Order: sequence, then C-alpha cells, then structure tokens
Amino acid sequence: MQSRAATLIAAAAASAVLTASQGRPIEPAKFLTQPLIPGIFTADPSAHVFSGRIFVYPSHDIDAGVPPDDLGSHFAMRDYHVFSMETVGGSITDHGVALDIKDVPWAGRQMWAPDAAEQAGKYYLYFPAKDKQDVFRIGVAVGDKPSGPFKARPAPIDGSFSIDPAVFKDSDGKYYMYFGGIWGGQLQRWASGSYQAEDKYPAKTDPALSAKVARLSDDMVGFAEKPRDVVILDEKGVPLSAGDNGRRFFEASWLHKYNGTYYFSYSTGDTHFIMYATGKSPYGPFTVRGKILEPVLGWTNHHSIVEFKGKWYLFYHDAQMSGGQTHLRNIKVAELTYRPDGSIETIDAYRE
Repeated sequence: MQSRAATLIAAAAASAVLTASQGRPIEPAKFLTQPLIPGIFTADPSAHVFSGRIFVYPSHDIDAGVPPDDLGSHFAMRDYHVFSMETVGGSITDHGVALDIKDVPWAGRQMWAPDAAEQAGKYYLYFPAKDKQDVFRIGVAVGDKPSGPFKARPAPIDGSFSIDPAVFKDSDGKYYMYFGGIWGGQLQRWASGSYQAEDKYPAKTDPALSAKVARLSDDMVGFAEKPRDVVILDEKGVPLSAGDNGRRFFEASWLHKYNGTYYFSYSTGDTHFIMYATGKSPYGPFTVRGKILEPVLGWTNHHSIVEFKGKWYLFYHDAQMSGGQTHLRNIKVAELTYRPDGSIETIDAYRE
C-alpha cells in the first residue's frame, strides 16, 4: 500500500502533467509552503546568517534545451544569484548575478549547488562545475560582501572532486567542507582514489559510497588535509549498505550543530528523502536517526538548515512553479522542530 506522502506525490505529479500542459501552476493549497522567489527558478538553497540577515546561495535553474538523462545533463546552470532577507516571510532582495561561468577560467559547464562562508570580513563562494575535460571539480570565488560579486580563483581547489560543497564552521573556528554526489555527481568514479571515466558502483551488500569531508586551509581556498569518508552507521553500528537506498547517502551534504551534537543531513537521491544522522565529531562517524523531509514535487531533494533569531529553519526546493518540471525548481522554507531528545520532526511538503 502506498504511504500518504507517496499518494500525494503521485497525485501532484499527475496534476503537474495537466497543469503544465495548460500553462498553469499546481494549486498552491496542495503545498505546505510557497515559493520564496517568483520570476526566477532557484534550487539547492544554502542558507547562512551574515550581519543579521539570512543570505541564501542557490543554484539558478534555466531551460537550456538539453535533453534529460540520468547524469543530469539538463541541469545546465551557468551563474549564481544571491538572495537575502531580514525576516523569514519578509521581503527578499535579489542581489543579482554574483558569479558567471564565463568568469571562471577553468570551468566548462554545469554550475551546480553552491555554498558560502565568511572569515575575517571576506566571503567565499564554493561551487562545483565541470572542467574542460567534463570532470566535476570544486571551485572557490572571493568577495568583500556576502551578496557578492565574487571573483573566481584561476583553478579549482587542489584535490577536490564531485559536487555539492557544504561548509561548516565549528565552535573552535575551524571550517570543514562536505561534498560528493553519486550518479551525475561522479563520486563513484573516484572510488579507487583517482578518476576513472567508467561508472562502477558497490554491490548492494557492500558499504555505500560515502560523502567526503576535509578541513579547509587557513586561507579558506584549499584543503588542509586529504578528504576522508563521512561514514553513516545503522542502529547496530554497521555502515549503511549500498542497497539501503532509503537511507544511504546520495548527494546534498549539510552539517549543523545543535546542543553540542553534530547533525549530518543529506539526500537519498532516487528515494527522494532528506535524512539525518548524528555524531560527536565533525568527521563522524554518524549514526542514522531519521527523516527530515519527505519527497517533494520533482525528482531532486536538496536542503540546508540554519538558526535565525532563536528558531531553526529548513530551506529546500520543489518544482511547484514549473508544474513539476524537475530541472526548473523553486526554493522554499519551513520551520524545523526538535523533540526533547534532540530528534527532528519529519516535515511533509504537502498539506493534509
């Protein structure tokens, strides 16, 4: 029997086919929250608080006319906008193009999900893009304001690969980058330690591919160490298997800290959940705890978590504005609730 969420998703998807063909959006009442930014397609929102405002660093979806495939070729983004707000639910400022692919010397195509960080009055935009050989690397661009503009460094971060950089500042002032994504994100091509063009995946009974983590160098533009695995354990302390695709890592790493505990959250990709696991160190290991977000309209699910004025918020995306077109998404926000034991209440993107 289908779960209620699965039934709603199927209904919304069916509705999307109808409404998209008629040129109308899906009925807003179906959704828990509404798109934050009309007039532009945005996805993969990374939210941070800088100077008392929330700044959001999303992908900028476009319809590039590229046929869809399992490698995500239709996600052909070319630049980044930065958005900010003084209050959740208040007006949002579009600060315009913060970085364009034409200004990144090493990049070839596909500027996917970015993130940002601040240190000593400088701001750093971290972003994945395919290089001229079509291999995903992670770049960094530097600016004087959280809104940009950002100037890209001439080469990607040495030792970087794959997609979805997420940067976490710990209470001791150290910064860590989490990254990686399988399928189109190419993480499976680095399993041997060097890039192999052929896609090879572990057997279903073998440990799943892991996200990566590396402490950033003091200058914020490189790695201070070789990236290591972010290991996610089950309730018995055993690493999640590749066949456990309802819980194993796929993409969209994020790390935050709550009451002294590290929360590593991520997307399960083809099962479309945002899951989370907890640990005692920014390196892990992390024990899987539960689900933060049920599947949304559209194939992808990508998020960030931020505290603002004493409340916690989940930023995420779906495809409501485009009537369900997976590569044309819009960002949203919902309040996040912790239970007394530190577990997180699951959010359903659809209304009852």
